[in-house]
Amino acid sequence: MRHPVTPDGRYFVARGRLWRRTNPDLDPDRRDGLVRELMAARRKKRAAMRREDAAAREEARAEVDTAKRALGERGPVWWTDGAPDLTGYAVGDTPYAGWFAGLGEYHDPSGA
Repeated sequence: MRHPVTPDGRYFVARGRLWRRTNPDLDPDRRDGLVRELMAARRKKRAAMRREDAAAREEARAEVDTAKRALGERGPVWWTDGAPDLTGYAVGDTPYAGWFAGLGEYHDPSGA
């Protein structure tokens, strides 16, 4: 099983925490382009870290943030029912606790 996705499709669970998913209303071509931008920015960040180039690392971090915001994974939530953003919360401390417990023996592929 990959990371489980909450029944409402807003989050996936990794290492016991909720992480916001991409806005499902994005045009598929736009989403694909943003994912390419995100991955390129992550590669730039990794390279800057290897070079110990703090300025380049911060520039790449900003690019990662911009792409994640455009994807709906950060910034204002993409749902419209007024529910709060629970990104980063331990799943057991959220309304999703019962759902997650009902998954039984879940093995997190991230190793947690």
